Amino acid sequence: MSHPSLDPRDDPARLSSPPSQPHGTHATPAPGAETPVNPWAGLLTPHDETPAAVDAGRSGAAADGAFPTRRSLRTTTEAPPTSRSARRSQLGSEPPRPTKRRRRGAWGCLIAFVVLVALVAGAVFALQGPISQLQATLAGPADYSGSGETKVVVMIHDGETGSDVANTLVSQDVVKSYEAFYKLLLKVTPAPVFQPGAYQLMTKMSASAALTALQDPASRLEQTVVIPEGTAEADILQLVSEGTNLPLADLQAASKDVAAFGLPAEATKLEGFLFPATYTFAPGVTAKDALKTLVDRQFQALDSAGVAAADRWKTVVLAALIQKEAGLAADYPKVARVFLNRLDPAQWQSGLLQSDATVAYGTGHTNVVTTTDAERADAGNAYNTYVHPGLPVGPISNPGDLAINAALHPADGTWLYFVTWNLDTGETIFSTTAAEHEAGVAQWQAWMKDHPEYG
Repeated sequence: MSHPSLDPRDDPARLSSPPSQPHGTHATPAPGAETPVNPWAGLLTPHDETPAAVDAGRSGAAADGAFPTRRSLRTTTEAPPTSRSARRSQLGSEPPRPTKRRRRGAWGCLIAFVVLVALVAGAVFALQGPISQLQATLAGPADYSGSGETKVVVMIHDGETGSDVANTLVSQDVVKSYEAFYKLLLKVTPAPVFQPGAYQLMTKMSASAALTALQDPASRLEQTVVIPEGTAEADILQLVSEGTNLPLADLQAASKDVAAFGLPAEATKLEGFLFPATYTFAPGVTAKDALKTLVDRQFQALDSAGVAAADRWKTVVLAALIQKEAGLAADYPKVARVFLNRLDPAQWQSGLLQSDATVAYGTGHTNVVTTTDAERADAGNAYNTYVHPGLPVGPISNPGDLAINAALHPADGTWLYFVTWNLDTGETIFSTTAAEHEAGVAQWQAWMKDHPEYG
């Protein structure tokens, strides 16, 4: 499985703090212009005179001062008449020649018209791109109007740039486009300074309204934290610190006392049991109490899903893997089925899940799922499911309700592979055979070729 990522950090609009730092399951298979035609050629067809005959006629015309008629170009045994009246008499006695129908001329006009239409159509098609670009330039970037529709809480993190903030606002539908907000930031002098934390904004705000709200101290929510699904423990501790002003060191120290939170005996850290949601803590909350709030909320989610206390560990381990690997909501049960099929020796003898997400987690890269050949071959990584069969030794993220439900209710199917071929939409191809999977990987590779920004 590979997950190329895009992490732009290239703009001048930074926070006050210094910067911080295709899904898929594999069985390691081997992943002159034409010469232009003159449309007018052949349309003007000469009569039956030949150059030689024309020259002969011209020489004959010199004798009496008149250009010869067509009759004078014909071959005859009679002597040519010597006077104009005789010639007229002779010509008048001949029957009229039938007029030839100029079919070639009509066809030529039709062909010329078709060619002209094709040229015009081609010119219009060729100019569509430049015209669209010009229209977009004149119209400006896509933007909403007004102050918004529905309340939404947005988190700004320590070290994020203006580009990061723009991406966050777009992902939560606060602003309509990255360009609308980012270009506005570039025009502001001095560059805006955003404080890390949670902000109360609205969906579908104009870029100007969103920027104004972010700079308004009243928009910042005190003691509020937003934790997205799939966030790892180390990152959650950072989020809680930013939202509550609790020292990160205090949260890290509290998290090490795993036994104090009532986790399953297999747990060696809080990973997997910090439920992703939006929290508002009371003033003066301690580090331990803040983390206990998250753990208790995870227990509540497991209980609501019907998970017995004895089954919490294995359910959370599988759900955390699904949460990290799945893209679209409809694919969660399918991803669950792929991993369960690989745990079945009758279908997958090696028992190797071969998840890049587990390998990346074991290397300490909690925000990516891409890996190298060396990392996938590293047996010293306890989370390396390319080397160690079965489920990973522990959760690799903190799952939400959707992933928990998928772990409990997987889809029916014989799939053994999947690859997310479109990283923009999250569309994923599920396959039963290696050949089908190879075709899916080829489709992903073609998509990546067309989207080098994900490289």
